[in-house]
Amino acid sequence: MKPAPKLFAALVALAVSAYLGLTQIPSGEPLSGAGSIASASKSAVTSHDIAAAYLAKANDVDVSGAGTVTRILADDIDGSRHQRFILDVQAERTILIAHNIDLAPRIEDLKVGDTVEFKGVYEWNDRGGVVHWTHHDPQRRRPGGWLKYRGRTYQ
Repeated sequence: MKPAPKLFAALVALAVSAYLGLTQIPSGEPLSGAGSIASASKSAVTSHDIAAAYLAKANDVDVSGAGTVTRILADDIDGSRHQRFILDVQAERTILIAHNIDLAPRIEDLKVGDTVEFKGVYEWNDRGGVVHWTHHDPQRRRPGGWLKYRGRTYQ
């Protein structure tokens, strides 16, 4: 019996995702080549791929996705002010969102358990990573990021 085309495509996608999620690039190695996180930084990768970015200790990677707020932190007021909160983006994978509130509006009434969509730039750290640049670029040198919450876009 032949597998259905949709099932075959889903299995191929699952295999590629598993490979990317399990492939580790040694620290300090340049991330280049087809299918790498560096190549993906030119177009946003999904929150599923944040696991691969974390394992690769990648920086400056455009990402997008959604997650559930697990913790709301105090604003960072050193230099540019940032609203900070932790998102669970997949099973046992959390990221810190650092949203510049000097350039974009604050998300008011954000609560633990809420869902937030995001587009920004991923930077590795040993706690899961940080997503920043969740706002427009006032100098228009890079694509803008955003947060989406309860039908409103914050950029």
